[in-house]
Amino acid sequence: MITIPPYLKKGDTIGITCPSGYLDASRTKDCIRTLQSWGFEVMVGKTVGSNSKNYFSAPDGDKIDELQAMLNDPGINAILFGRGGYGLTRIIDKLNFARFKKNPKWLMGFSDITAIHCHVYSNFKVASIHGAMASAFKIKDGAAENINSLHRVFTGKKNNYTTAYHPLNTTGRSSGRLVGGNLTLLTNTIGTRSEIDTKNHILFIEDIGEYLYNIDRMLYQLKRSGKLQHLRGLIIGGFTDMKDTERPFGKMIHEIIAEAIGEVSYPVCFDFPVSHGKENLALKIGMEYELNVTSRKTTLKEI
Repeated sequence: MITIPPYLKKGDTIGITCPSGYLDASRTKDCIRTLQSWGFEVMVGKTVGSNSKNYFSAPDGDKIDELQAMLNDPGINAILFGRGGYGLTRIIDKLNFARFKKNPKWLMGFSDITAIHCHVYSNFKVASIHGAMASAFKIKDGAAENINSLHRVFTGKKNNYTTAYHPLNTTGRSSGRLVGGNLTLLTNTIGTRSEIDTKNHILFIEDIGEYLYNIDRMLYQLKRSGKLQHLRGLIIGGFTDMKDTERPFGKMIHEIIAEAIGEVSYPVCFDFPVSHGKENLALKIGMEYELNVTSRKTTLKEI
């Protein structure tokens, strides 16, 4: 049984916090204006635009205190994370989700935020939203549809996405609860309290800035740990800014993924618009979806 947090309505408050990498406050201006134009109040945490002198947004203790306060505060109706990077896995086991479990709220973000998506779904069966973060509200850079899809999702509209055919797709039709996110973070949860059970689920993956051999290694880690064996479907998002070694790995990213997956009985779709790039449509983790991959197109529809 999945718990669905209350959908947002005008007048509700959205908190913005950065539990991972540093974020300059100027990069949240478009986000704050947009949220306010939609009729929401915005509460910006001190981890946004802090005086940090290193990679992280703030010391771990400050990040824990701020995120814990937002999780507990009944006056904050949803949490929109500022940016990803790295850092959430350092603090996630020190957070107390007791109040959140009793009064859940939407947690929204992607990239490093995959850690908390996995954690709240695995431990508490609470739905969350994989989608644009505060730093990604760049409408002028072609991200308007990403942002609009986030708005539709957290106000209660159901997803219904269509994407083009890809020659590496495996056709088929199935349904299941949707889980996934950043491949690196998904792999890093294995063996931890945040590890996800993918059996009878639709899994989606994406990543950025990795070496090709490392993508290969992580896919085989998923496969060896059983995460790809009993899926209802697999969605391959964008793998942007991939890097190669001085001596080439010898395969392109789509070849690497297809080879690691091998022949499967469930539908597989490539190039779905979820990524670190310009296309990053919002998805509800933990919700039931139907995936239909045909010889002409792919549709992903929330049931």
